Formats: sequence, structure tokens, C-alpha cells
Amino acid sequence: MKISPKQITVEELVEGYADSGDDGVVGYGGRLDIRPAFQREFVYKEKQRAAVIESVNQGFPLNAMYWADRGDGTYEVIDGQQRTISIAQYVVGTDGDGIGDFSVGSLYFHNLPADQADCILGYKLMVYVCSGTDSEKLDWFRVINIAGAKLSDQELRNAVYSGPWVSDAKRYFSRPGCPAAGVGEHHVNGILNRQEFLETAIKWASGGNIEDYMALRQKDSSANELWDHFRAVIDWAKSVFPESRPNLTKKVDWGPLYDEFGSADLDPEALEAEVARLVADDEVQKQQGIYPYVLTHEEKHLNLRAFSKNQKQRAYEKQGGKCAECGNSFDIGQMEADHIKPWSEGGKTVDKNCQMLCREHNRRKGAK
Repeated sequence: MKISPKQITVEELVEGYADSGDDGVVGYGGRLDIRPAFQREFVYKEKQRAAVIESVNQGFPLNAMYWADRGDGTYEVIDGQQRTISIAQYVVGTDGDGIGDFSVGSLYFHNLPADQADCILGYKLMVYVCSGTDSEKLDWFRVINIAGAKLSDQELRNAVYSGPWVSDAKRYFSRPGCPAAGVGEHHVNGILNRQEFLETAIKWASGGNIEDYMALRQKDSSANELWDHFRAVIDWAKSVFPESRPNLTKKVDWGPLYDEFGSADLDPEALEAEVARLVADDEVQKQQGIYPYVLTHEEKHLNLRAFSKNQKQRAYEKQGGKCAECGNSFDIGQMEADHIKPWSEGGKTVDKNCQMLCREHNRRKGAK
């Protein structure tokens, strides 16, 4: 792979800048693809993009940018998209009409004194241009993008498996106002433009084998299958648990529950009554686990309240250091606290319901 250094000015970079949303972002006289298919969405926040402009304004050096030479006189950004878009949004605006999108120090670019504006336009950026195969360029992309806002696992996967399928999947799961945002806003915990909705959808559809799923579909033109599965999972969750509790439902991993119970004959009214009862139960420490519990009845999902160290000590002293089951004496470290009346039968984690058992007898009781 060949790598060549190149200096360009801000004025050259923003020439012909146009942000067409899903249809791409270009600059450098239309010759630079600023957001190729494998790139992340724009994620810089207000302070980050202001810091880029302040660095340019003060003449401080920005980190080098990296472009890939497509071999036809055009380029694509490998690293530097966030800085490039920040500069262009400030100087010419998203519409490329010369009216910037944001101000720095209460001044927009078009409000600056002429000499200050000229300094910004003349600011020189260091760009390294690489030529090589797609595989080489993507490998390089993974290495150099450890700087700045760290790539998420799914953003890296989008880079490795870039192609028409990823582009179509992002249309469903990665854009502001996309279909997944409207359908799953109360059932998926994640940020759209960091690809967290997309990652969740693929995990549900693939049973957790995300890379294999993407590799098999990389060349496909449509992600309709993924969208249909995601929508089926969410529709099922809403029909089985119709009461809206986004603070809980966003934390539930609905995909595996749909796989196991999607075709089961369930009673939403009865399930909702059980959910409401458990939400009000102070013994339940992990409330998002209520939903898998009412389907599986496995107490591990609830993280039930445990006896405190002081409660254990009081029970141990009351029993004279003897196991309540076998009557033998043990050090407290060799014993475990047990609910006399189990939680499933209404028992609470209070002193009068606490007994100390030796490990062997506590295990036996648990097994029963």
C-alpha cells in the first residue's frame, strides 16, 4: 500500500461541500467522499466541533487526516470525517450556502472580520493519501481510528462488512427518525448514530452471531429480512406486555425471549398483573428482570434482596452458632443465610425470617 503526504487548505476542503443525508456527504470540489458506506455517522457534540474550529482559528495543528485514493481522481475519507464535517458546517453550512450552522465565541463564520476569515480559509491541513486494495484500506482504517471518539464494536463491523447491505440496514436503524426509532424507542436501549439499535437488531436475528450474519449478507442489496425480524420481536413484546414502562422495557433483551416464547399461548392480562405485583415488591432488586421472570419463573433474573451482614450476625448469635437444620456448630464463615419462608411463598428479607444453615444443608434446601 502506498501512502503520500498532502497539504490542502480549509478553502479547498469545503469547496463544493454538500450534505445530502442518506445520499452522502462530499467536499473538495466534489472529489472527496466524506462519508463512505463504512464510515460512522457524525457524532461530534457541540464542544467537540467548537474545539476543532478554535484550533484552526488559533493556528494550532489538527491531527492528520487520512484519505483513500479511488484511482479515478476521487477520494474517500478513512479518518477525519468528524473534523472535516465540523469545519464545513462552520464555514459553509450543511447546505453549502455560506451560512454556517453554528457559532464559536458568539460569532458565525460570516460575521468574522475579513482577515480572520481569510486566516481560517488559508489554514493548512495535513492529509495522508493511501492507495491499495479495499482490504488494505479497511485494515488501515481499523488501526488509525483508535484516536478521537472511540469506535463502537458495531461501527467497526460496519467498516469490515461495508457494502449495500450495511447501507440499507443503516437506513432502517441508524438515522434520526428512522423506522426503528419509532418502533423500538421503548424497547431498545441505545444510541442510533452509534449503531446500537443496529447491533441489537442483528444480535436478535442472528442469535448473537453478529459477524457471521453480516458476512453472509454483505453483498445483499436489501436488509428487509433484518427489519422484519426486529419489528416482529417488538410487536410481540408490545402485545404480550401492553403496559408502557420504558425505564424497564428498554433494558430487556427481547430477542431470546421472542425466540423461546414467540409462539406460546400467553395471557397478557395475567402477565401484566404479575408484572405489576413484582414492580411493587421491594425484594426485587433488578426490575428489568421481571419480564423474563414472568415467562421463565427463574429467580436468577430478579436479583432478589439478600440478608445483610448484620442480619446474618444477629441470626448466628441467636442460634448459638449452630446450624438450624443439623444442630452442629460452625464458624459464621462456614454458614449461609436462608429464608425460613421462601420469597416465592411471600417470605421477606427480615430478621424474623432469617436462619443460618451450614453450607451443605443450605445447598440441599436450595436443590429442593
